[in-house]
Parts: sequence; C-alpha cells; structure tokens
Amino acid sequence: MGIDATTPGDGDVTLVFSLGAARSLADPAAAFADAREWSRHVGIVANEADEVAAFARSHGVENDYALTNWDKWGTLADVREESAAPRRVFVGTTRADERVATETGYEFLPVDEAAEKAGWELSEPGTGADDGRGGDAGRLARLRRRVGDLISRLR
Repeated sequence: MGIDATTPGDGDVTLVFSLGAARSLADPAAAFADAREWSRHVGIVANEADEVAAFARSHGVENDYALTNWDKWGTLADVREESAAPRRVFVGTTRADERVATETGYEFLPVDEAAEKAGWELSEPGTGADDGRGGDAGRLARLRRRVGDLISRLR
C-alpha cells in the first residue's frame, strides 16, 4: 500500500517524512499543505531536532511533531503512540529509513514513490537536495544547508 491522495480529507493517515525526504521535495510547503488535506498528522523527524526546526522555518512547513533531542526511532515510537490514525506512513530516502519504519510499526514509502502517487515534484539532483547517496555533491549540499541554517538562526 502507499499514500492514497485520491481521498482527500479522510484523515486516516499519520504521515511522517525523514528530513532527507522533506529536503528532496521541490516545494515542501506545497507538498505538506496537500498532505494535510488527506492526513490526520504531517511532520518531519530526524536525529537532529535543530536541523528539522531550521528546515521547517526556512520552508514554511508546520511540523505536527514536537521534537526534542530524541532520536528518530524514539520520535516515531512517540508519534505512533499518540496518533489515533489507523495508518502510519514513513516517507524516507534510505535503507536505514526503511528499517526504522519497519521496526517502529510504520509502512515505509520511498520519497520518489510518495511524490509520484501524490503528484509532488522532487528537486533536481545537485540543486541542494540530499539524495541520500552521499559523495562529494551530497557532502557539499549538506554543508551548504548547515551554513544556511546557521545564518538563518543569526538573523
């Protein structure tokens, strides 16, 4: 099963994005607004709560999940316990994301499949989105994001 974007407003899904998946969306704010039409809860989790907060602020994304310095495993478990939605879907980019989803009781959906099913655009590789593959381009993109996040905090 995957995301069913054809039944807007049914509210039967708790939708959680990994930070990498959220970063790979061309327009995160539009994708989250769309997801809110058919999801009960929508948000982002990562091991780096500060990075999630900075990303959400800089992209105008409202995160339904209160993050502390808890890791993604703990946050997903907490969200699972607190949500009454019958379906829980974790959208990610890596095998590690798939593993954490499976171990914490979520359906896993790769971001490219989620985007295709929901009609969201993904950013082009090399335009600042981390494709999860690493390498020099991935390290440079992460460094640019980190510097941008630090600068935005200083403003």
